Amino acid sequence: MIDVKKFLHELPAKVSQEAIEGLSTLFHFDIDGSGQYTVKLDDGKLDVSEGLNGDAACKVTASADTISKLLSKDLNPMMAMMTGKLKISNPGEMLKYAKMFGLM
Repeated sequence: MIDVKKFLHELPAKVSQEAIEGLSTLFHFDIDGSGQYTVKLDDGKLDVSEGLNGDAACKVTASADTISKLLSKDLNPMMAMMTGKLKISNPGEMLKYAKMFGLM
């Protein structure tokens, strides 16, 4: 099982600076069994912190097991949303960044 907390905290090292240059957004991840996290993207700088800080453009709510299965490609994101296992407040915003973050 993929450690969701570790995955999120390693995001800044995994995401290309060039890919996020000029982009800004704020995500909240509320992961049952793993905690709450804020992922802030501000003009080429990606920061992950614990807790829900600021006004998020998108909030993702799921269990640690669901996120782990999504990351390992054992669960289809659309199926997870349709069955209520994954809630995304702004799917359009998530789609803009999901591939960049390694979520798809």
